Amino acid sequence: MKQIKHITEMKRSDLKRIKLVVFDVDGVLVKRGTKIKQKDGITTFETKKIAKSQIEQIKKLHAKGFHININSGRGLYMLQQMFREVLEYVSLTYENGSATWFKGRIVQHVNSAKFLKNVFPKLQQVKSKDIKGFEPKEFIITIHCKNRVKKIERIVDQEKDLYYVWNSEAYDIGIKKKQVKSIGLRKLMKMLKLKKKNVLVIGDNYNDADLLSVGGLAITADKSRVAGDFYIELKGKRLPADILMAKLLE
Repeated sequence: MKQIKHITEMKRSDLKRIKLVVFDVDGVLVKRGTKIKQKDGITTFETKKIAKSQIEQIKKLHAKGFHININSGRGLYMLQQMFREVLEYVSLTYENGSATWFKGRIVQHVNSAKFLKNVFPKLQQVKSKDIKGFEPKEFIITIHCKNRVKKIERIVDQEKDLYYVWNSEAYDIGIKKKQVKSIGLRKLMKMLKLKKKNVLVIGDNYNDADLLSVGGLAITADKSRVAGDFYIELKGKRLPADILMAKLLE
């Protein structure tokens, strides 16, 4: 296993070919965790906002010629709310690579309707005190839970085309090998006519492993969960994205 270097060891020479910077959201640009409540058919959840300092950093990176991509399991509506102040400077790849919003246009990368239509009602019937609610999404199924719910896992295991990922806060359920963050990134790279050597990716969770493998330069914000070329510690008030962007601008 290769040694992961601390972000302070990153040099200008490591970045000379980078043209696209790809950010995971939770645990990287905002703190982990989604507050969601579902009762009597009504869903309420907290919409986080990126910090003003991050807004300025993104603008400065854009001005230096970097393409900025937000690659997340979250839905488009929530991402647009979170990044409204910088939408003209970024692209949004959402729901684990299912589609990309780019310059006001949506490019759908996968059609998941026929794969999820039968399993969704089965999952809705699962009763558990640990289930907090289903997050509204178009292409994947996300179930927020306090703890793992084995019945959810058994139901998905019976579907040969589907996977589930438990990230300690929620289950993401989608199509195997088709609804993963790396697919969306590869599609975006093709749109921008970029190669692997031109891409820097930062992520912090298990479902970011395939995403980081696509980039020529991989930054892990939690090396206990995912590997990379460089790492940033999860400590203090500064988020990993703040530290990375400061380093790039430096």
